[in-house]
Amino acid sequence: MNRKTIRIIIFLATFSLIGIVATQIFWVKEAYNLQEKQFNERVRIALNNVTNELLSINKDEAELFNPVKQISSNYFITLINDTVNPFLLESLLKNEFTERNIKIDFEYVIYDCFTDSIVFGDYVTLDEKEQDQLQSKSYNIKWDRDGHYFGVYFPSKQTYILNEMGIWLFSSSIILVIIIFFAYTISIILKQKRLSEIKNDFINNITHEFKTPISTISLSADVLLGKNIANEPERLANYANIIKEENNRLKNQVDKVLQLATLEEGKLNLENEQIDLHELIRTSVRSFDLIVAERNGTIACNLSAQKFIFYGDRVHITNTLHNLIDNAIKYSPENPDIQISTKQDKGCIEISVKDNGVGISREGQKNIFDKFYRVPTNNVHDVKGFGLGLNYVKTIVEAYSGTVKLMSEEEKGSTFIIRLPIK
Repeated sequence: MNRKTIRIIIFLATFSLIGIVATQIFWVKEAYNLQEKQFNERVRIALNNVTNELLSINKDEAELFNPVKQISSNYFITLINDTVNPFLLESLLKNEFTERNIKIDFEYVIYDCFTDSIVFGDYVTLDEKEQDQLQSKSYNIKWDRDGHYFGVYFPSKQTYILNEMGIWLFSSSIILVIIIFFAYTISIILKQKRLSEIKNDFINNITHEFKTPISTISLSADVLLGKNIANEPERLANYANIIKEENNRLKNQVDKVLQLATLEEGKLNLENEQIDLHELIRTSVRSFDLIVAERNGTIACNLSAQKFIFYGDRVHITNTLHNLIDNAIKYSPENPDIQISTKQDKGCIEISVKDNGVGISREGQKNIFDKFYRVPTNNVHDVKGFGLGLNYVKTIVEAYSGTVKLMSEEEKGSTFIIRLPIK
């Protein structure tokens, strides 16, 4: 599946999901408005009935036109202008709300019609224990006037309506799960696509890396098969040396691939011993002296850490240093300037390898320690290596509870910093 096809699939799927979500939001909103409208209507009917019953009990023959007013979304008042007994009002409200299936806690207040001041208020809950306590209260209230009206407030109205919309909330949850699953699937597809591209690049690169020494060995072998080569010992030795060097090069490449297989299978066997890291660094540097000198460069050490004895696997730690130094040289210009330093930092030794190379972009730094990853260039074969070295470095360092980080700017070089705990 090519990149264009994946993009089309993602676009169509995303567009479809956006349509589904928009439709769902519209209908949920409509359902909420309908539920709220029905709730308000039931409350109005209940309060109208309570008003009529109060008037009947008080033997008031006055006819009230539309006494119930909705002041806000969850607050209603009833303009009765009559004597309102709290105990009676609460009882009537409970009965009417229960009959109309309005199962929600509420507050009610009684106002003085002449001053609009509150003369009584209480909270009614559906909790049985609290309900019993409310019923056992005494309402010994002295009324100065007969004119009163009352209001009812529903503090949890929004939650109540949402609870009534169970099927809508359930369907919304299903859609949310689908969206999460879709996003996860897309991320997996993109990750697999990227991994496939990286592996293809790896295969192309490894083919190129193997092809060069094989061709060199083949040409050298043809020369050695010549009839007169035995009469030219210097030339014979030269081509034999070329074959040996290319063979060693092939061996190193194969070792790197086998190293990868070992790490993949989790068979990293560490044979730990006491290591003088400063001496190990000096030895590693000496092995690169000739290569750096041939390019008119310099490689210098500034080893200032006070504690440098580390308990670890000599082979793997050596390979780790070699990978970093090799990269520093490989990605530097004709006159490489490599600086290796150590310092003490809170129970750890910090080893840094700094170069004056091409540097790495911020985008490239995000994946620099990923397996098979190589910083993109215009030419797929422009940079040697399999993209295994830095992943190997990270694996070995983390095996010893250490860390490795990169500081780099394009055209200003890179600095790799390893921190290893020193006991």
